[in-house]
Amino acid sequence: MISQWLLERRQGVEQCDGQIEAFVRGVTAGEISDAQIGAWLAFVICNGMTDAETVRLTKAMVESGAKLDWAGIDGPFVDKHSTGGIGDKVSLVLAPLWVQMGKKVPMLSGRGLGITGGTLDKLESIVGFSTELSTQQLRSTLENVGCFINGQTPELAPADRILYAMRNETQTVPSVALITASILSKKLVEGIESLVMDVKYGSGAFMKTRAEAEVLADSIVRVGNGAGVKTTALLSDMSQPLGHAVGNALEVREAEQTLLGKGPQDLIDLVAELSGDAEQAKRIMSDGSAFEVWQQLVAAHGGDLSVGLRGADEVTQIDYCAEHDGVVTRCDAEQIGLAAFVLGAGRERADAAVHHGVGLRVHVKVGDRVVIGQPLASLYHADQHLEKALSYVAAAYKIE
Repeated sequence: MISQWLLERRQGVEQCDGQIEAFVRGVTAGEISDAQIGAWLAFVICNGMTDAETVRLTKAMVESGAKLDWAGIDGPFVDKHSTGGIGDKVSLVLAPLWVQMGKKVPMLSGRGLGITGGTLDKLESIVGFSTELSTQQLRSTLENVGCFINGQTPELAPADRILYAMRNETQTVPSVALITASILSKKLVEGIESLVMDVKYGSGAFMKTRAEAEVLADSIVRVGNGAGVKTTALLSDMSQPLGHAVGNALEVREAEQTLLGKGPQDLIDLVAELSGDAEQAKRIMSDGSAFEVWQQLVAAHGGDLSVGLRGADEVTQIDYCAEHDGVVTRCDAEQIGLAAFVLGAGRERADAAVHHGVGLRVHVKVGDRVVIGQPLASLYHADQHLEKALSYVAAAYKIE
């Protein structure tokens, strides 16, 4: 049977009802070999998938494991997902903000890999914060606080973990259909009714051009809606970092300042646009009322905001300054991300640790006028690869 499926996939024949579902069940049960999975993925890369096939693949991946159920709790249940960027701490602001707007937010997030930061790593900068709450604890937190931000558990969408690992091994990651199904399967297990996608493009994003981001966004919106979840998408520019802070603890502090109405304007604007009601969102951020929800969220996860953030007292600050007067014409997100990465804010392997205290604070961006000797960015380091980090910051900026 699997040989016939592979032949059809190779020939670009649309697979009929039940075939994709059976394939995913076989993958999850370990009944299909790695070689056969790799071949199937390669044929998808070559021939693509229809929207109907991608919807069926997504649903099958969701059904491969457990699904969170919020029966007995009043909604609406919403979430947001970002394709990743530099300084992207939107989730930390948007979740409590949405609660203040009357929504429930059951958010499952991931860790950083490479230069892209992970929401869980940022939250674990908070002493005691657990990203591994049980299903019962998640239900209690959602009911009493209105939101949670937790890690994926092994029983949720297990097929995605298998296929994702195989995509990395077989160089079949850049398939829009497979990316769409992977993202949505992890979101649809949350039991949500609506999903907002933040699809980023630019040097600090997975998608380097707006055109690439549009293709992915369109696919996610079509398939998400086809799978029964109201899905919308926003394209956002990641050619320069979002906000000022890049690095785990630094981003937590900036998110808190934003919830208190003191955040950077680009972060405020993006959060407001993603919220669905920009005017109300800005009013809530301005009055600081969502900060109380943040405090409740942290407490529900076991975190303690009364003590300093992890690693913050282990770093030394050094400024990178302008060498001449002029106007900033480039503040490259990828180079800033690489600087934070080599300082220890990111990880190269999924099982590697991160340093929560290191990172950068970007003081000026494109369009800002600077004078010689003015700090462009501050680096917070723990004596790891400082010179290399400084070279990346130097490459990030162009002043004319």
